[in-house]
Amino acid sequence: MLKCRFLGPLVASVIISAALTSCGTVTPAATPTATRTPALVATTTPVPPTATPPPTETATPRPSPAAAAQVSTPLPPDVDPLTGLKVADETLLDRIPVAIKVSNSPEVRPQSGLGSADLVFEHFAEGGITRFTAVFYPNDPEKVGSVRSGRLIDLEIPAMYHALFGYSGSSAGVKERIRHSDLFPDYIAAPDFGVGEPYFYRIPQPGKAFEHTLFTNPAVLRELAEERGINERPDYPVLMTFSEATPPGGESADYFEVNYLPGVCTAEWAYDPETERWQRSIAGTPHTDALTGEQITAANVILVFANHVYTDIQEDTWGGGHWSIEIQVWGQGPVLVFRDGQLFSGYWKREERHHMLTFYHGDGTPLPLKPGNSWIQLLPLDTESSGVEDGQIVFTPPKM
Repeated sequence: MLKCRFLGPLVASVIISAALTSCGTVTPAATPTATRTPALVATTTPVPPTATPPPTETATPRPSPAAAAQVSTPLPPDVDPLTGLKVADETLLDRIPVAIKVSNSPEVRPQSGLGSADLVFEHFAEGGITRFTAVFYPNDPEKVGSVRSGRLIDLEIPAMYHALFGYSGSSAGVKERIRHSDLFPDYIAAPDFGVGEPYFYRIPQPGKAFEHTLFTNPAVLRELAEERGINERPDYPVLMTFSEATPPGGESADYFEVNYLPGVCTAEWAYDPETERWQRSIAGTPHTDALTGEQITAANVILVFANHVYTDIQEDTWGGGHWSIEIQVWGQGPVLVFRDGQLFSGYWKREERHHMLTFYHGDGTPLPLKPGNSWIQLLPLDTESSGVEDGQIVFTPPKM
């Protein structure tokens, strides 16, 4: 039984207008332009709910002139805009980023290549299981996988980072959404659109089902991008902000977990003061990269709260069927940033389709990330949080 405690002013003031509902519980409020559709009750013959369209306008606080200047200032040509780190060879940035869909089913762990990604997004797929979209820029691990099917969120992430998207299939409804998006065909690489070997390849493994044996890597997908004439450095209209110095106003935090599906997909993060990085575990087991055997770590872990809306797209039929979830990462919403053993609250913003997510304090000034890789945990707006003890927090999203 978790012991309630007041989590402190930062969690209590999560932008926008977070509401405290009970001791140690935070429920961030939605942005004015979007609403969350209640979850369906699974039946033998499911009736599709009504989808919520993307909002056309979002009330957004005006950043100060200093904030606007900070997010539009170009970075030096040898600095990775996704990590804020200087690269040894700036030509590694004169090419396209690659986003790859990776399974998080227990039977595929440890996955290959996640430790080399600039950014990793973890999100609900269906049935409480999560899945990853990993974005690679200067680093090219020898293999990434296992590669699995795309979801609606993958209409957004490749657009944010101007990336080629590699994945393996999707439901019929998601496939049609992708086919009619501005990503198709040049920025899409998938076997169901005719992209097979050598870009995707099978590595059979004892005890693993066939669907868990598909792999790829950023280097081979960039060969495809080269053939299509899109293998070039992105010109990002807005940029994240980075700072080696820890910003003021943080609250101490050395452990937190996100219980997407307790005991199966529980993301656990513990801060290591020696390395000054967050160490990742899953359901009590260190999460390692199969290529290195090392535990996955992050400079920043970012909790992005957004509307999760059920659509009329059916992903599968098992257990009565599951509907595809649209995660509305446009406009703005609450954010919690964990860096340097501290927690910072603010809001995320994405005003245009091809803008990456950027992060701000409540006064509109940029909320800087620590230079290095980031993991983004996508969470519904009605996620609850409770304290175990000082510096430790448990986030519990609703069942999806």
